[in-house]
Amino acid sequence: MKRLFINADDFGFTRDVNAGIIQAHREGVLTSTTLMANGDAFEDAVRLAQKTPTLDVGCHLVLVQGRAVLDGRPLPETPLQLVFQRIDAYRELRAQIQKICAAGIRPTHLDSHKHTHLLPGVFREVVRLAREFSIPYVRRPLPSIGYYSHLARTNGIRMTDHLLGFRLTGTLTEESLAAAIERLREGETEFLCHPGLLGPELAQARTRLKESRVRELEALTSPRIRDLINEKGVHLGPFRK
Repeated sequence: MKRLFINADDFGFTRDVNAGIIQAHREGVLTSTTLMANGDAFEDAVRLAQKTPTLDVGCHLVLVQGRAVLDGRPLPETPLQLVFQRIDAYRELRAQIQKICAAGIRPTHLDSHKHTHLLPGVFREVVRLAREFSIPYVRRPLPSIGYYSHLARTNGIRMTDHLLGFRLTGTLTEESLAAAIERLREGETEFLCHPGLLGPELAQARTRLKESRVRELEALTSPRIRDLINEKGVHLGPFRK
């Protein structure tokens, strides 16, 4: 069976990104999103999530860019800087998950901003937290070598069989999404994406993903994509059972 989770990263980044994610779910094929506890539009995202119970919500763990939830200090700007700065990843990420849980959201999956859980030390703490908070899924790192699979499996944490969309960040279109669905393999696949509306908050935000978010939203709400998923017999659903 082909089971597909389509997840929008960056929920809570700005209000226009939040609105685009909700639209992609209500009008399109988006099944889940991951929430940034340190996002400027965190409260708006929580409000929208509470009004949209069919949207599966996880945690978009942040160790680079923005400010720490734990003490408000600036986080490193890049994953490379993260390697050389002393950050207690466990305590910071735990504070982020706690903030999301305290807002009334029970997360079903964990991933990370800029894919920082690819770092072995960070991945170890993410798996530890998934187990501590009974969060069933952690995003499959790229490349997914034996260390990650073994650590997740021995701690009772699941990862999807495949991860798509990472290399399409900033370039995803209806055509490339359709091509990915055509090539979908058996098993569980997570497709990560970054939809949004290009409003004033996103226009002023420090990110390269602006106009591309609108193109992704158009792809995710295309009737052609919905029809193709049905035609291929793909089971589209949330992480939660």
